[in-house]
Amino acid sequence: MHSSEWSDLPQPARGIAEATTAAVAAAGDTDAESYQLATARLAGQHAEQVGIVAGETVRLLLEERYPDGLTGDDLRAVLTGCAAAAGWYPEFDPTVAMTLIAGALGVHEADGEPLPLAAAEVAGHGPLLIAELATGAPHPLGSYLRAALAEIARTETMD
Repeated sequence: MHSSEWSDLPQPARGIAEATTAAVAAAGDTDAESYQLATARLAGQHAEQVGIVAGETVRLLLEERYPDGLTGDDLRAVLTGCAAAAGWYPEFDPTVAMTLIAGALGVHEADGEPLPLAAAEVAGHGPLLIAELATGAPHPLGSYLRAALAEIARTETMD
């Protein structure tokens, strides 16, 4: 499934955007088979970049959804929403989802290293989290993904 929406992006950004979009759509449709295919494609991309895109997209959605900050109740609601939406995804692990949120918010282990997650965990849980947070968002998913990719490109050119 190649979307002309992402044709202007270079690889691997295009592959990550296409696979993320497909996985989020499958999550929204509670289509376990399509979700598995899309997340397998996502897991096959450059793991660190997939994690950065997922984290940045989650951060943007959290900031938009909770402009006054994220409370414990907000966090519980997001995780509960993911768990409920993931009734068709038995591999859902709230600890992995929580770790993704923590990483997206810049909360890291004491040594400054990112919280450790396997590529398959990021690929399997990132789109669920994005689908949950994007529900009712004021902008289409593509605008958040593009903003995440632009932020990554900006920080890479500064390094």
